[in-house]
This record gives sequence, C-alpha cells and structure tokens, in this order.
Amino acid sequence: ASTRPIEQCQSIIAKLAVIWVGSMTLSVPEILLWQLARDTSPVSGVVTEFCTMKPSSNLPESIYSLVLTYQNARMWWYFGCYFCLPVLFTVSCQLVTRRVRGPDKKSESRGAKQGQAEGHLNCTIIALTVIYGLCTTPENVCNIVVAYMSPDVSKQTLDLLNLINQFFLFFKCSVTPVLLLCLCRPLGQAFMDCCCCCCEGCGPDSSSSESSADSKLKTEMSSSIFFDKPRETPPPLLALGTPC
Repeated sequence: ASTRPIEQCQSIIAKLAVIWVGSMTLSVPEILLWQLARDTSPVSGVVTEFCTMKPSSNLPESIYSLVLTYQNARMWWYFGCYFCLPVLFTVSCQLVTRRVRGPDKKSESRGAKQGQAEGHLNCTIIALTVIYGLCTTPENVCNIVVAYMSPDVSKQTLDLLNLINQFFLFFKCSVTPVLLLCLCRPLGQAFMDCCCCCCEGCGPDSSSSESSADSKLKTEMSSSIFFDKPRETPPPLLALGTPC
C-alpha cells in the first residue's frame, strides 16, 4: 500500500456527489413528462389510475415546450444517457487504468495476491457492465421501434413490450447483488459468515473462532484493493541488552 498514494475521503465524496447530481439532472425530464391519469376499465368498470407519458398542461409555457421537445427525442436521449454514456465511461476507465498501470509496474510493485484481487475487481466491473448492457438493450430497441412504428403497433403489443421492459429492469436490479456476492470474494465471504451466524444461533466454539479468524485475515488481505486504507505499522522492536 505504500507504493501508491491513498485517496482522501473528501475526494471520494466529491466524485460520488458529481455522479449522483449528474444522474439526477439527466433524469429530471422524466419527472416532468409522466403524470398520473384515471380511466374506467372496459372489463370491470372500475376507475383505475395509471401513469401516462403526457406533459401536464399546468407547466409554464417555456418548460412545456422543452418537455414536448424531449418527448419527441426521448428514445435517443434515453439511449445516449442511460446506455451509451455508462458503457463508454466504464470501458474508457478500464482502458485508462490498464494504460496507466502498465505491465512492468504491475509485476514489480504488486504481489500475486494483490494482482489477483485487482483481477477480480476488474472482472466484477466488466460483468456488471455486460449485465447492464444486455438488460437495457431490449428497452432501448423497444423505445426506438415504438417511436417510429407506434401507429402500426396495437395496444396489446405495446403493453407486452412494457411488461418485457419491466422484467428486464427487475432482472438487472436483482442480479446485481448476486453477481457482486459471487465475484467479490471478501463481500461474499462476509455475507456467508453472516448467514451461517444467523442460522446457527451464533454459538461460539473453538473451531468456529479459528475459522472466523482465518477468514477475517484472508478478507483483510484481499480487501485491501477494494478499500484503500493505510496499514498500521508495528512499533519498532527494542534490541536485546540495551539499558533501560
């Protein structure tokens, strides 16, 4: 850990703030586009509420015109901001990281275990990117098809496409933590230890204490790549025979 600089907490918080504020700014038009509507069901005759993609007439005229422009170009905005931007950002960061690290620095300054942990981290990021791309591709294709072929598509087909999009959204959100637990060994080991502790009633015994100590040591060694923190240096040992 002494061969590379430690990033300060303020820098990490600033990066997270930029990402979250930027993401919320890009999603503001979606809030203004959708609104709640009511309609009577032709089957049961009950008044139901549903979300419709129609800007509210109560908006100011300037904002209303902007929302209408966004509605006409929504499929390309959605495709660029929610598909191309995350994928290109992740791929470019991976390429820059490999470029900066270099093959010589990796072999000299990093041990085998640390290099293996970095490999697991890169595999996790790439796997998450692939899952995200596969799950968002059908939704973007459906948005583009519906935008250009909506008069020729029946309402039942549109409802089916929306249901498929919701399924992929649920699949993406549910598979992400499972993928993290499988690929990130420290996190998966901690999760399994917590589940075993809850199932067995947290009964202390010698074998479990030894195994937990070993797993804790392995977790601390392998998780150093995920959380950069300075290692505590042991106090210097006094030479034998020196006067007090």
